[in-house]
Amino acid sequence: VQLQASGGGLVQPGGSLRLSCAASGFTLDDYDIGWFRQAPGKEREVVSCISNSGGLTYYAKSVKGRFTISRDNAKNTVYLQMYSLKPEDTAVYYCAADPQLLKLWVYYEADYWGQGTLVTVSS
Repeated sequence: VQLQASGGGLVQPGGSLRLSCAASGFTLDDYDIGWFRQAPGKEREVVSCISNSGGLTYYAKSVKGRFTISRDNAKNTVYLQMYSLKPEDTAVYYCAADPQLLKLWVYYEADYWGQGTLVTVSS
């Protein structure tokens, strides 16, 4: 059972990246998914969450209007499309899966966590 986050990299301010979170060993459509990030010296924070059907999405205020979460259950993958990136978006981004969206959004808890992918926004 594994979650694999990918797609991070170095991007200039104002640029875009798309992160992917792929599951192996279990079916993602049974789970709500959250994207989290942790910047150096800071605590982990939730970025966005999506319900198992994709019908509900939540965004942190700091990314609302710039990031879009989506999922393709047929591909067992969840995406985080990031636009208008800022230096303060620099962090390691993690995806997590749990049957309860509240646990992800409020308590930052999950049954499964991915290993993280580094996003660096710098000129």
